[in-house]
Amino acid sequence: MGEVFLARVGDSADTLVLKRILPHLTENPRFLRLFLDETRIASRLVHPNIAQIHELGEVDGTWFVAMEHVDGKDLREMLKRTREVGHHVPIEVAVAVGVEIARGLSHAHAATDAQGRSLRVVHRDVSPHNVLIGRNGDVKLIDFGVAKAANKSVQTGTGILKGKFPYMSPEQANAQPVDPRTDVFALGIVLWEMLCAKYLFRGKTDAATLKLVREAQVPVPSTLRDDVPEALDRVLLKALAKSPDERYATAELFREALAGVLSNLAPPNLPKWMREYDDV
Repeated sequence: MGEVFLARVGDSADTLVLKRILPHLTENPRFLRLFLDETRIASRLVHPNIAQIHELGEVDGTWFVAMEHVDGKDLREMLKRTREVGHHVPIEVAVAVGVEIARGLSHAHAATDAQGRSLRVVHRDVSPHNVLIGRNGDVKLIDFGVAKAANKSVQTGTGILKGKFPYMSPEQANAQPVDPRTDVFALGIVLWEMLCAKYLFRGKTDAATLKLVREAQVPVPSTLRDDVPEALDRVLLKALAKSPDERYATAELFREALAGVLSNLAPPNLPKWMREYDDV
């Protein structure tokens, strides 16, 4: 749907990512409204764990967005590389990533508009594809393209599924109303997969994947990896409860629970982990 460039800021060494929407797509009013919605939502979310939007603009009929450049890899690529060499993500690294993404989600869920009214943002697409890990250890959430928010000009119709099937919550897969607990569930999937080095809900077809999501049968992580502490089992299984009412009510409560587990683990070293697998 667009082109992505690495851009230098003037004569400085600073860099930005420039996303340019393909011209023929901007002729589609609905697509343009979706793009503007995504950018406007993300531009209000100023937080260390969310990739920052710097500018939205239009030049000669071409729309663009300039955003923060994270020098690193997305989590999907990092997990692929660790699996290729038969390794596991260190427990403390996985939990630390979970803590940081939960912190970013907590900020997004609490975001307000210029009048102080809640935006009621739900990301709806928390997945390894949308988590960036910087070589310096920064963890950033990106892509609010399918986010649900109160002030979006284009709303999702009833019965339409938005997001990646393997990272949906059961209610999302059933096209039911979603709230921040949907993002808690999705982050739980991401963390489970980091720990267990396999997909949690991945069928041979989209229909099979959705069936697995709706059933929400979650193996206890420590049965697949014996160094997972019991406390982490409990936290993850709560986040991945089939019923939203049985999950953490907020991303902040999930973050606090993960931080409690992390306090009893070895200090995480994300830059070291990045260096180990960056060039595999």
